[in-house]
Amino acid sequence: MKKISRQDFEQVELHTGTIIEVNDFPEAEKPAWKLTIDFGEEIGIKKSSAQITDLYSKEALMNKQIIAVTNFPPKQIGPFISECLVTGFIQEDDSVILAIPDKPTANGIKLS
Repeated sequence: MKKISRQDFEQVELHTGTIIEVNDFPEAEKPAWKLTIDFGEEIGIKKSSAQITDLYSKEALMNKQIIAVTNFPPKQIGPFISECLVTGFIQEDDSVILAIPDKPTANGIKLS
């Protein structure tokens, strides 16, 4: 495991957000959803592609709070531009369990 400094970690902006829209992403190489996420007033609305279709339906994702990296540069994924990285834990079968707050919190709160 590569060691990083606390200063390196502090550069990563991890914030809470609420999924407000979930759409199919048929053009994706691997099954994925197109998510629209509300990060509150300061950060605003961002979009993300997430390969979480194995464990999460559209209905299960609506209004779910997540934790995402919000300060990566946008990434082109096929015809879609992903503006943030939704975080999760990759299981042995390649399914992903989302990293989520364990209690409701305001959108945009920074993980520290």
